Amino acid sequence: MNGQKIADYAFLRGANLSNANLINANLANAILTNANLSFANLSGARLFGANLISADLGIAILTGAKLAGAILVEANLLGANLTQAILVMANLSIANLTNADLTQANLTNAIMINTNLTNAILTNANLTTANLAKTKLEGVNLAGVGLTGANLMDADLTTANLSKANLSFANLSFANLTNANLSYANLQSANLVMANLSGADLTGAKLDGVNLRLATLTNAILLGAGLTHANLLGAVMPDGRIIT
Repeated sequence: MNGQKIADYAFLRGANLSNANLINANLANAILTNANLSFANLSGARLFGANLISADLGIAILTGAKLAGAILVEANLLGANLTQAILVMANLSIANLTNADLTQANLTNAIMINTNLTNAILTNANLTTANLAKTKLEGVNLAGVGLTGANLMDADLTTANLSKANLSFANLSFANLTNANLSYANLQSANLVMANLSGADLTGAKLDGVNLRLATLTNAILLGAGLTHANLLGAVMPDGRIIT
C-alpha cells in the first residue's frame, strides 16, 4: 500500500494493520477506531481528519505524516516516531505519547488535554496555542519550544526543561513547575496564578507583566529575572515572604 490511495473515508475500524507498509498512503478521513497500527510504517501518510480513537500506534513510524484535524483521543502512541509530523488542530486528549519522538512536529492549536507525554522528545516542536491542560510533562525537554498562548493549566511540568522556551501569554495557572528549568524563558504576560514554582530556576527569565498571584516560589532562583509590572499579590517568595 506504499503511496496507494485507499479511499477517502475508508472504513477500517478494528483492522489489524500491525507492521503494515503504509508509506505515503492516503488515509484521509479514514475510520480507524480501535485499529492496530503498531509497528506500522506511516511515513508521509495523509491522515487528514482521520478518526483514530483508541487506535494502537505503538512504535509506529509517522515521520512527516499529515495528521491535521485527526482525532487521536485515547490512542496509544507509546514510542511512536512523529518527527516533523503535522498535527495542527489534532485531538490527542488522553492519548499515551510516552517516549514518543515529536521533534519538529507542528502541534499548533492541537488539543492535548490530560495527555501523557512522559519522556517524550519535543525538540523544536511548535505548540503555539495548543491546549495542554492537565497534561503530564514531567521531566520533558521543552527547551526553546514555542508555547506562545498555550494552555498549560494544571499541567505537571515537574523537573521539565523549559529553558529559553517561549511561554508568553501562556496559561500556567495551577501548573506544577517544581524544580523546573525556566532559565531565560519568555513568560511575559503569562498566567501563573497559584502555580507551584518551588525550586524552579528562573535565572534571566522574562517575567514582565506576568501574573504570579498566590503562586509558590519557595527556594526558586530569580537571579536576573525581570519582574516589571508583575502581579505578586499573595505570592510566596524564595525567602518565604508572602507579598501583601
